[in-house]
Amino acid sequence: MNLRYLYNRLFSVTAWGCALLLIAVLAIVILPIFYHGSGAVFFKGTSEFREMQFELFGRGDEFAVAEEVKQVEAVRNELRDIIHEFRNGLDRDKMVQDIRSQYRDYGDSLKLQGVERDVYTQNRKIAKGLRNLLCDALESNDKDLVNSKLEEVLVAKDMAIFKNTDISNYFETAQQYKNAIKTLDLDKQAEINASLSVVEEKVNVLFGPTPDEPTPAMAKDRYGMTRWDMVQKQLDQIINEYRWVEDSNSSSGALVQIAVPRKETFAGTPMETFFTRLENEIESMFHPHWTFYWQYYIDDSHSSHFFGGIGPEILGTLLLTFLSMAFVIPFGIITAAWLVECAKDNLVTTIIRMSINSLAGVPSVVFGIFGMSFFVLIILPMFDQEPVRCILAGSLTLALLTLPVMIRASEEAIRSVPGTYKEASLGLGAGRTRTFIFITLPAALPGILTGIILSLSRVAGETAPIIFTATVALGPIPKSMFDTTRTLSFGSYDMAVGDRIAMMVPHNQFGMVATLILLILLLNTVAIILRARIFKRLKGH
Repeated sequence: MNLRYLYNRLFSVTAWGCALLLIAVLAIVILPIFYHGSGAVFFKGTSEFREMQFELFGRGDEFAVAEEVKQVEAVRNELRDIIHEFRNGLDRDKMVQDIRSQYRDYGDSLKLQGVERDVYTQNRKIAKGLRNLLCDALESNDKDLVNSKLEEVLVAKDMAIFKNTDISNYFETAQQYKNAIKTLDLDKQAEINASLSVVEEKVNVLFGPTPDEPTPAMAKDRYGMTRWDMVQKQLDQIINEYRWVEDSNSSSGALVQIAVPRKETFAGTPMETFFTRLENEIESMFHPHWTFYWQYYIDDSHSSHFFGGIGPEILGTLLLTFLSMAFVIPFGIITAAWLVECAKDNLVTTIIRMSINSLAGVPSVVFGIFGMSFFVLIILPMFDQEPVRCILAGSLTLALLTLPVMIRASEEAIRSVPGTYKEASLGLGAGRTRTFIFITLPAALPGILTGIILSLSRVAGETAPIIFTATVALGPIPKSMFDTTRTLSFGSYDMAVGDRIAMMVPHNQFGMVATLILLILLLNTVAIILRARIFKRLKGH
């Protein structure tokens, strides 16, 4: 007796342990997806997000958005000016080109004025000397030599012959460059130029284009960072330069990545204040606020899921799921009914059952290839339709994929109905068809609904079959069964492996996967509740 009790307890503990282990595995897999996926709906939106929402989707108050844009742009422009002024005082090649161009324009202006030849020659000679001095200064890395030549240029600043002429720009350039090199190591100017170019590029991505710039063609290029987490990542890339160096603690010479503040590269220059202000005033440049973006589930996407939501993907998933189940349910139940009620146990039914069991184990990609070869290339042209992927072909392929599951589940459900039910009905004079429809089928519904639940889960989450038969990564909302559609399963697959732009916003990919899981759970929950109510009614409650 004690041994039997011990066995019972051991079995119970083992069963509970397996159940808890399964729950833990599911939690390990699913919880990170929901955690990251929730970031597509709950996040800190910036002023760029609110501007994007108004311009792309018409949401928000026009005056409030315009006022906020005005406020943040005022702060951003101050930092842009720091970069612009530093760049102008540092870009020696451009300054040399401008100086030579201004010299030519000065000569042309003298000709237009019709000055005497001697005056023309004298003025051009002086201007040429200033040009050469200034160009020599810009092309030298000897700071003492540069300063002396700049001083020679600035001596001529008050000459009357150059007032209000192109040559007057020489003196402004000389003074600007003289101020720029006070704290600048000319030998490191190439390194500083390269780092400055990187900073400019990343700042343009962070802030987006200025209001006076032409509107970019792609939506993703029209705005800066729309989310606070993206702002922080981009800010880190601007503030720090990441380099690979040898690990001093490793004997094998392994490389490690370290962060070097860019401020060190620009130490002593006006750009040093740029990094300090950018880090300290970043919130005033973006006005981050917590946002509940529930429209993520209805909005269309822009710039390959960089902005917007997954409304078309949800719609496409539901269309394919319900249309395929419309084929699966009747054919599955009818086939199962025939196998149980009509077919005899002979070689033919044995082969049919073996075929059904074999089809249940065929990889889904094989069904996809078959669906493309048969439904797309053969069946559609027979009805004067273009042999292209469409919702109808995808639904039929998914129906074939899950039909074996539905047949087996329905067959077992019908077999489980007590024989006394049928005997009583037949004894009262009902025919076999009437008995099946009104007695056997209602009693088997809970088991049949179990098959529907399993079929729903598989149909909604399949990717391989619909790649060949129904879906596209990006496209318009379908208007008929002969159009392609977007789906959650293929959309998340495409974002993971084939879409470089979408990979820049991983929260959207996680959000799509989390939505697919929630959608399957929702459909299953509805089916389970329906099954429970039917089962309760059959019990007489």
